[in-house]
Amino acid sequence: MTATPFNKILIANRGEIARRILRTCRAMGIATVAVASDPDRDAPFAREADELVPLGGMRPAESYLRGDAVLDAARRTGSDAIHPGYGFLSENADFARACQAARVTFIGPPVEAIAAMGSKIEAKRRMAAAGVPLLPTVEVAGQSAEQVLREAKPLGWPLLIKASAGGGGRGMRIVRSAGELAELLATARQESESAFGDGTLLIEPYVENARHIEIQILGDRHGNVVHLFERECSIQRRHQKIIEESPAAAVDEELRRAMAEAAVRGAQEIGYQNAGTWEFLLTPEGKFYFLEVNTRLQVEHPVTECVTGLDLVRLQIQIAAGEPLPPEVRSAQVNGHAIEARLYAEDPRHDYRPAAGALHRFQIPASPGIRVDSAFDSTGTVSPYYDPMLAKVIAHAPTRAEAARRLSQALRRSQIHGVCTNRELLVRILEHPEFLSGPIDTHFLERHDPQELSAPLGDADTQRLHAVAAALASQALRRQEARLVAHVPSGWRNNPSQYQQVCYRAGDEDLAVEYQFHRGALSVRVNGEALPEVRCQQATSQQVRLQVGGIERSYDVQRSGDTYYIDSAAGSTELVEVPRFPLTEDEAPTGSLKAPLPGVVTEVKLRAGDAVTAGDVVLVIESMKVFHWIVAPLSGTIAEVRVTTGDHVESGMVLAVIDEGT
Repeated sequence: MTATPFNKILIANRGEIARRILRTCRAMGIATVAVASDPDRDAPFAREADELVPLGGMRPAESYLRGDAVLDAARRTGSDAIHPGYGFLSENADFARACQAARVTFIGPPVEAIAAMGSKIEAKRRMAAAGVPLLPTVEVAGQSAEQVLREAKPLGWPLLIKASAGGGGRGMRIVRSAGELAELLATARQESESAFGDGTLLIEPYVENARHIEIQILGDRHGNVVHLFERECSIQRRHQKIIEESPAAAVDEELRRAMAEAAVRGAQEIGYQNAGTWEFLLTPEGKFYFLEVNTRLQVEHPVTECVTGLDLVRLQIQIAAGEPLPPEVRSAQVNGHAIEARLYAEDPRHDYRPAAGALHRFQIPASPGIRVDSAFDSTGTVSPYYDPMLAKVIAHAPTRAEAARRLSQALRRSQIHGVCTNRELLVRILEHPEFLSGPIDTHFLERHDPQELSAPLGDADTQRLHAVAAALASQALRRQEARLVAHVPSGWRNNPSQYQQVCYRAGDEDLAVEYQFHRGALSVRVNGEALPEVRCQQATSQQVRLQVGGIERSYDVQRSGDTYYIDSAAGSTELVEVPRFPLTEDEAPTGSLKAPLPGVVTEVKLRAGDAVTAGDVVLVIESMKVFHWIVAPLSGTIAEVRVTTGDHVESGMVLAVIDEGT
C-alpha cells in the first residue's frame, strides 16, 4: 500500500540545495516552505518557495542552525515534513529528535543512526562490528599533547587529525613529524569546536596517494537496503571535494562489489533508512578502509542521478513517507559517465581565499548533457557568511572522456562577472592529461601547482584582443549616448591622424590600447605593438566582432563602473580602466593590517601596547566557514586595534596598526 504523500515540506536550507529540493517537490505536487536569514531574503530559493519564513540574523548560528526557529516555522505554516538538505541541521540528532517530538517528519535517517554516525569514533566502533575494513585510530578528548604523541607514535608518520563530530575538511590537519603535533592539535581542536561545537578529535595513519571512493546507500522502513554504485571524489582542495564522478575509473566489478557489500553491511548494522553515503579510502594497492558515514544527501548526488536516471530527493521523500524502495532502485544500472564540478567564489591563486560581493552576470550556457544546480539566477550577491559555492555543473555522456570535454567546454563558455572563482582551475583539471588518463588521487593539487592551473584561460594574444574589444565597445557606447548620425562609423574622426587611447589593467599587467579608423580600416596598437590584419566587423556596447588574420570571432562585453568583463571562445578577461588622471588615494597608516576579505572577527590575540614579532597572529577572521589568520608583517608594538571579537569587517578595512621597532 502506498503511503499518503506529504502535503507541505519545509526546506531547512539555502542556496542551490534548497532550489534542488524545491524542484522535486514541485514535480511531486507538494507545497513548499523556505526559511531564510536576512542576507537571503531575496535569494532565488526564497522567492521560488510557496511560502517564506524569515529567520533573521546574518550568520548560520543566528538563522539556519536555530532548530527551535525552524520547527516553529514548520508549526506556523502547517508543514508535515522537513527536508534538511546537507550541512546545517542535516546531521543533527537533537534536531531530528525534536522533529519527532513535534510530530513533524524529518526526511533523513532515524535519530539513532544519526547519533551513532555523528561521531567518527562511534562510527568506527559500529563499522568494526559489521566487519567493515578500518584504519587504526587514536581518540583525542582532553589528553595533553605529550600523551597524544605517545599514543599516536605507533601509527607511524604521517598522521591525520580529524574532527570526530564533522567533516568538510574542517578540523582536519596532516602531521608529518612529532614537532608539529602540539600546534596542529590546538588549531584542529579550535576549528572543530567553532564549526561543530565539539572539540573531540581522532588520529589515524595518513594514507599517501589514496583515492576517495564513496558508496551511495538507500534504505527503507521495511528492512531493504541497496547501493547505487560508487562515486570518486579524489580531486580535493583543503580536504574538500571539488570534482566528483561516477563510476570511478579505478574501481572494477570485483572491487565495486566488495566495497558495496561492506557499505550495505554497515547500513544494516545500524538499521539505516533513507539516503546515506559510506566513504572509503582506496590505497594504491587496491585495499579500502572506512572513513565515515554521511547521514544525509551528498553535495555530489547529481552524478549518481545522471548515471542511474533516479531522483534521489524524490526517493528520500518516498522513504520518509513509509514507501518501500521501488523496483527501479533495485534494478538500477550504470548508464554512461557523469562528472560534477563545484564552482566556488574563491581565489585558488591566493590559498583559495573566499570571495564575496556582487555577481554582475552569472550565465552557464545550456548544452546537451549539461545540468546546472545553482544558487543564483543571472545576478546576485555572494555573502561572506556562508559556504562560497556558486553552483554545481554536471556533465553526463556515454564515456568519461566525453563527459570531461562537455564539462570543460560548459565552464569555458560560462560568463561569471563580479567575483573571483575557481573556474580556470576546474577547466585545467578536467583537461589535464593525468586526470584524463585516470590515475588521480587526493594529492593531485599538491603535484600540480594551483597557481599555474588557475592562470587565465586565454593567452597573451587573447588578452590583447579582449582589451581591443573593450575599447571598441566603450567607444560604441559613447557614440550611442552622443546620438551621432547613424551612418557614421564607430571611431570616426575628422582628423584621422590621431589615435584614440585607453589603458586597462588585467591583473598585474597594463594594456595600453591605441586605435583609429581611416576609410573603413582599423589600425590598432597594444603597448606600442601594432596588431596586423585586424578588422572590426561590428561594434556595439555589448558585443564586438573582430576579424583577425581572416578569422572572425565574437567578444561579449559587459561594463560595471570602470571594470570590463570580456568573454569569448578563447577565454574570459576582467579589465579595469586606468584613469588618465588618477586621483590621489588616502593612505592607510604605515604598519596597517588590512582585512584581506569580508568576514567576522572571531578572536583578537593582541592588544594595544603589546610587543609583536613579524609572523605573529594578531587576530583571526572567519569568512565562508574558513578561518584566516591575520599576521604581523613586521616587528614592533601594537599601536592600535580597531576591531573587537564579533565585528563584521569589509575587505581592505584597517584592523590594527603596528609601530615598527618600538
